[in-house]
Amino acid sequence: MQEQILILDFGSQYTQLIARRVRELNVYCEIHPYNHLPDIGPETKGVIFSGSPASVRDSEAPQIDLNKFIGQLPLLGVCYGAQYIAQKMGGNVAASDHREYGRAMLNIQTDCRLMEGLNSPTQVWMSHADTITELPQNAVAVAGTDSIPYAAYRLNDSETYCIQFHPEVTHSLEGLQLLKNFVVNICGCKQDWNPMNFIHETVESLKVKIGDDKVILGLSGGVDSSVAAGLLHQAIGKNLHCIFIDNGLLRHNEFEEVLEAYKHMDLNVVGVDASTRFYEALNGLYDPEAKRKAIGRVFVEVFDEESHKIEGAKWLAQGTIYPDVIESVSVKGPSATIKSHHNVGGLPEKMHLKVVEPLRSLFKDEVRRVGAALEIPENILKRHPFPGPGLAIRIIDDITPEKVRILQQADAIYINTLREHGWYDKIWQAGAIFLPVKSVGVIGDERTYEYVIALRAVTSSDGMTADWVHIPYEILAEISNKIINRVKGINRVVYDISSKPPATIEWE
Repeated sequence: MQEQILILDFGSQYTQLIARRVRELNVYCEIHPYNHLPDIGPETKGVIFSGSPASVRDSEAPQIDLNKFIGQLPLLGVCYGAQYIAQKMGGNVAASDHREYGRAMLNIQTDCRLMEGLNSPTQVWMSHADTITELPQNAVAVAGTDSIPYAAYRLNDSETYCIQFHPEVTHSLEGLQLLKNFVVNICGCKQDWNPMNFIHETVESLKVKIGDDKVILGLSGGVDSSVAAGLLHQAIGKNLHCIFIDNGLLRHNEFEEVLEAYKHMDLNVVGVDASTRFYEALNGLYDPEAKRKAIGRVFVEVFDEESHKIEGAKWLAQGTIYPDVIESVSVKGPSATIKSHHNVGGLPEKMHLKVVEPLRSLFKDEVRRVGAALEIPENILKRHPFPGPGLAIRIIDDITPEKVRILQQADAIYINTLREHGWYDKIWQAGAIFLPVKSVGVIGDERTYEYVIALRAVTSSDGMTADWVHIPYEILAEISNKIINRVKGINRVVYDISSKPPATIEWE
């Protein structure tokens, strides 16, 4: 049984980041809403309470029974978690004179296992409006800053540690060491959770779960579905049946290239060219949500038709990853709306199949590490994220085969030039966008009135926030010249220098 750290989410924007940092220590952890506690067995070695946008002084503030944790398991309270424990154990929390936000220097005052190996002072990151003004009677101050006397404390009679700063963000320079002190030194985790162990445990689990049943998997050519296919293939071999649908909205030559890559993985794949059906369904649609719904409807129809050709299938495999699972349940209760990619547009219900999701415990970077251990081809493993509706939401207009051709060619030039200059792997996501405007230009001796292409490139760690990439001007100039000279229908190229927020990565 895999040992784990339990992270209870009180609504902090940083909760996923806590989990990512714990995973970096090769320790498995799970996030659960504070009000949807899982069964806690012997595999749980410790608990972390996250921060929260709420104040412990509010009547509607998140509440939890501390008796289930204090004295039962090692416990780390972060920000709201620290303030909640202080208040419930007899201390006092008050509104701060000013919001504590940003970098601060932490001075360690007392020897404490949580602070072993940290410098004093050390830089930490604050983000809270309340502050602890009085500790519980059985607590000892561990560290403070110039403005916060109780930036860290511990309880005398249990392995309970509390901090009013965020060790999970990189601005807390020794935050990872602090988390290691808690997870490894205090909780006693072995740091044995790694890609090879994950593969072995997952494959063995899939063998038991699926047995000799057949499984259907819809491949997209992306990282998640490909790694899921690799795991399932190791577990059940030819009983895995993969379907890769060309909706006519893939990147240039992607259908053929991905099918070729899957051949080298020895996967049992059927390629289906359904582009005409998708174009017909998209005819005359401009609204991005209408496009998405049309694409989803046709995908379900085509996938269902192809699936019926596979006799005796009992399972539908999905490439669901951990952020999808977390986002499906809010701290205020189960979410009423689950993203369509969580359930592939209702396919499990329509097809009466059981669902298997071998990646549902992994973050994106972990999926890539598992994929590398499975020897998934790099051209798949290192691909930039690509929207499920494909180029339909990168054409800010109605969809026609001609516009798709223009965008595919421009995008291919853009991506290939980034690769030639060694920039592709430095970028989280890059793509070309077809704009619904024409501009005047001159090509040769002739006046032109043709379309505009926008280029987008961002850096990010998880897609939640993103910054635009400072691609050198000479490379942008080369890309622009190639697109205008080689793609009929384009006479102008612009570069998007918007960050997320306030903009989004995709335009639609």
